[in-house]
Amino acid sequence: MRFNELDIIDPILSALQKQGYTTPTPIQQQSIPPALQGRDILGCAQTGTGKTAAFAIPVLQLMHQKYGMHKGNRPIRALILTPTRELAIQIEESLHDYGKNLGLRHLVIFGGVGQTPQTDALKRGVDILVATPGRLLDLMNQKYISLQHIEFFVLDEADRMLDMGFIHDVKKVIAKLPAQKQTLFFSATMPPEIQKLSDTLLHKPVKVEVTPVSSTAEKIRQEVYFVDKPNKRHLLIHLMDDLNIMQALIFVRTKHGSDRVARELNKAGIKADSIHGDKSQGARQRALSNFKDKQIRALVATDIAARGIDIDELAFVFNYDMPNVPENYVHRIGRTGRAGASGLAISFCDAEEKAYLKDIEKLIKKSIPVNNDHAWPLTQSVQQIKVAQEEAKARFKEMRKASKPANQSAKNWKSKRR
Repeated sequence: MRFNELDIIDPILSALQKQGYTTPTPIQQQSIPPALQGRDILGCAQTGTGKTAAFAIPVLQLMHQKYGMHKGNRPIRALILTPTRELAIQIEESLHDYGKNLGLRHLVIFGGVGQTPQTDALKRGVDILVATPGRLLDLMNQKYISLQHIEFFVLDEADRMLDMGFIHDVKKVIAKLPAQKQTLFFSATMPPEIQKLSDTLLHKPVKVEVTPVSSTAEKIRQEVYFVDKPNKRHLLIHLMDDLNIMQALIFVRTKHGSDRVARELNKAGIKADSIHGDKSQGARQRALSNFKDKQIRALVATDIAARGIDIDELAFVFNYDMPNVPENYVHRIGRTGRAGASGLAISFCDAEEKAYLKDIEKLIKKSIPVNNDHAWPLTQSVQQIKVAQEEAKARFKEMRKASKPANQSAKNWKSKRR
């Protein structure tokens, strides 16, 4: 099947052709036709399957057919709600690419930056709004945004909203939407609270499930290396050079860890930058742009970026730290192997992370192949690590105890002087 068999209008087909799109992915094949008929959609598919086009194309086409030539006051008719700034920007870029031949205005809004450019654009009129929950509610409270004219609502990455604690904000937004609207609801997983939300939001939806829930794309080859935590940096630098990796996305658990790994890569002569929630939006965008433009070889990210980075032909993803939430493994490695391409996901697992690996394998229902061909095999056990930690604590207590008499003597001496 090709895109021209999906009843897509010529202006969008022409834009898709310029982007190199010819064959729709399974979720696009199954979602676009019923969405164009005005049906609600419940889409369950992991990241990297083409979900953005699956909802962006129908919204653009239906909006164009109803309001494309509309002049004058332009209330917001379509709202796309998404969890992260990176993903919001990616969606708005897709709207621009697919809808460049249409007369529609779209805007992306998110927190972490000044609101004036966003409010100025809202005053000029917007047809399609892409937003993160926090900034949307903020501007709604300031009366810059009204949702009373919404006819198309897209909730993207619903389970991620739950993971990030946004579900209450999402419910506040939904409460302000008109009862009559078309809703396209997408989620990689369906935990009970997300299922309950979809039941209340959707009306006789068409269910699209292109792969088993929480499965990984078939074309992503997966490997795990057992390695002691202090040696992870040596193994990463070795593999970057040994495999001649020109571009890799590296996931860590903490903001501090992402900065530290990026520094270690740069010291080794591998150009790298980090991206996490404590960085300004400008710094995050510069790092992402430099990565996309291949000015740096490695981008080190926390899970906030797991679903918001879309890089064409990204062949390598590293789990420098194993995720403690197993679903995040699926989202992380989904940054490679996108749209049918092949990719390699390499995970580093130390002794304390073996429990995380077990949870991941249980979720994806298969074992991840182990690669033992490296110079830093795992030597520590969990018990040895615990013993070392206890010994360190004991030494610290002894040091504090030994320092007390000296401190007390100093206090007594000062007291006598008084």
